[in-house]
Formats: sequence, C-alpha cells, structure tokens
Amino acid sequence: MADQPTLAEIASCVSGYDPNALPVAQAQEFIARLVPRVQAVEKLPIRSALGRVLAEDIVSTIDVPAHDNSAMDGYALRGAELRADAETPFAVAGTGFAGAQFDGAVPAGHCLRIMTGAVMPAGLDTVVPQEFCRLDGERVIVPAGVVRTGDNRRLAGEDLARGEPALKAGRLLRPADLGMVASLGRAEVPVRRRLRVAFFSTGDELRSIGEPLPEGCVYDSNRYTIHAMLTRLGVELLDLGVVRDDPAALEQAFRDAAASADAVITSGGVSVGEADHTKQVMKRLGDVLFWKIAMRPGRPMAIGRIGDAILFGLPGNPVAVMVTFYAFVRDALLAMSGAAVEPLPMLRAASTEAIRKKPGRTEYQRGIVSRGPDGGWQVKITGSQGSGILRSMSEANGLVVLHHGQGNVAAGEAVDVLPFDGLV
Repeated sequence: MADQPTLAEIASCVSGYDPNALPVAQAQEFIARLVPRVQAVEKLPIRSALGRVLAEDIVSTIDVPAHDNSAMDGYALRGAELRADAETPFAVAGTGFAGAQFDGAVPAGHCLRIMTGAVMPAGLDTVVPQEFCRLDGERVIVPAGVVRTGDNRRLAGEDLARGEPALKAGRLLRPADLGMVASLGRAEVPVRRRLRVAFFSTGDELRSIGEPLPEGCVYDSNRYTIHAMLTRLGVELLDLGVVRDDPAALEQAFRDAAASADAVITSGGVSVGEADHTKQVMKRLGDVLFWKIAMRPGRPMAIGRIGDAILFGLPGNPVAVMVTFYAFVRDALLAMSGAAVEPLPMLRAASTEAIRKKPGRTEYQRGIVSRGPDGGWQVKITGSQGSGILRSMSEANGLVVLHHGQGNVAAGEAVDVLPFDGLV
C-alpha cells in the first residue's frame, strides 16, 4: 500500500480537521479518502450474483424488445384509420400470437387479432384492447375515442437499445438487475470479489454466550449486532470472538485479523482513559488515529491502517456501536467493495414531542415512526436514549438524525429520520 496517502496527508485535505472535536461530515470525508477499493474480479452465474457489486458496465448487444409488439390482447390496426367522431369497422385479417411472426400483410381497412407480446406487423401502430371492441359478424367495431395512435404498442429497443449501457459498474445487483441481464441473453456477470471483514470485541468484563457470567460481567452483544449488520452487506466474515485485555492476546488478534481481512472492526477499548491495552496495541501495530467525534452516541472512535487492512475501532456501548457503524462503517465497506455509494434516503416526520438539542454535534435518537391523524409521518422518541440501552434500538424503527447545527426541536416540528427498514 506504498502508494496510499498517510493518515496525516489525508487529514491535511480535510478542512478544519480537529481529532478532538470532529464533525460527523468531516469524519465521513476522511474515511472516504482513506479506504481503498477491491480490484479482483470474478464471473458468476446470474443466480449467484444477487447483492454483489458489478465490476464492469453491462452494455446491451441486442434491442429489448427485438420488435415492436403488443402490450395487451386486442386488435392491432392503423391509428390513422380510426374515426374521431364515430365508430370504425375493421375486417379481421388473421391472428398474431406471441413468439411467432404473422405471415402476410394486413390490408387497409383491416386489423389483426393480436395477443400480448406478439410482433406488430408492418404498418400497424396501435392496439385496441379487446374489451373496448365489439364484434358485428365478421367485423370488429372500435368505438370513437377509446385509443390514440400508438397506444398499447411496445417499441423495439424501448427497454434497452443495442449499444446502450444497461447497468453501470459499481451497482449493487438487485433482483430486477438480474432479470435485465437475463433479458440480454447473458448467463454470467463480472463482479468484484467479496470484501473480507474480521471483527472482535475487547474487554475483561465480556463473556460469550454459553459461558458462566461472574458478578460484574456481561454477555457480549456487540459481536452479534456487528455480525448481523455485516451480513446485510454481503461481506465475508471472520469472527475472532472476545479478546481479553491482555497485550499479547490483543496483538495476536490484530495481527491475525489484518493478515486475513480487508477491514478490521473492533468494539471497546477506544475511550479516553480506559484501563486497557487496546489503544496502545493499535498504535504499535499500525498508523492509527483516535477521534473524539461531535456526535451522540458514539463519540470515541479509532480509524487507520494495520498492515493492508483498514481499522475501525468502535466504542463499546451497544447503541454507540450500531450508530457509528451506520454513520461511518457501512458506507466505507460498500466503497471498499467497489460499490457506488449513495446517501441513505431520509424520511421527514413530525416529532410528537419537544427534543432538547444543543448545536455543535450530531445526535442520533431512536424513534418509532407511524402515521399521524392527518395521514402524514410522525415520530416518537423511544424513552431513555442512553448509549448502553440496546432495547431502544430494538423497539425503534428508525434513527432521528438531529444535525450538527440544529438546536432544540419543538413538538410538531419536522425532523429527518433514517428508517431501519432494509438497514438493520
């Protein structure tokens, strides 16, 4: 990684950089400048590519659809022959079926009984749905004004034209994308290799599930929330468990993680004055910065490199772990995966109560979003907002984001909410 800028060089590019009072936006800018992108590419069958990052543009080699075709069952005809102020009778020249070309021409004054998806014969440009028509012996009667010229016809190349980019590199492939690739007749897609992420928790007070719980100890919940959040991103996972506050054990854990993963995530051991060795080991093994971010919850955070791996040292409190992950780590890992990262969409909702807030930091409060009496969105805070109260995240369905420069919120005032649906 000799060609990578140092952390000091990155910091010099961030306006007003102050590690002891770093706004969320500046921390996000720093991380965006820091993280590298996975370069390795593999080809996968389209059924195995859901959620993977497209490595190259997909360009259509055919027109989709290949021909003008009918959008519904009905009668294909020439729109210019329809009368504007009276019924129009047409003789039926035959029937066109999907998957087969109609053999022959359709003379003037005639129409074609046509099925959805059937190719439109030359000269015909309009389809009248069958329910709009009536039969009169051998003729089809089309009432005035039920369609306009060109209605209910799908044009050749309307979905994708030959030579047109169908999907751009960096896209996280979704179900519709895979269907589009299949519509081009492609069986495989080039994707970036999966990002490898190692993670572990630190602290003598932590116990894994199944172990006895001595007085003063707690079960480690952070690894399970981190595991779940990472699973949503489709990365390869390496769970190194709970690492005790012992220099040798910590050093071995960091070395193992950095040697086998692109990114390393830890929880705990980054707060000022903590009586453990995590920060010292981080400093000794890599180029690491320790931040005090102007946010709540989640103020302390470590960021840097250990070997070729990017390090994210998150706080130990359960809610702070989740908030910092979504504020900083999620987008960073997507960028490292080669994805084109876009800001998560915010929902505007009216606060059902007043919220105290001082300008100068970003606050993430847990909220429950619902429909108000007027049909608009409203949000209610889930009681106590302590960073150790994981239940507040479980009860919530979104994070109320109170921005850096924002002050107190009055009851009824609109606030930004980051919905959990599809996120947590």
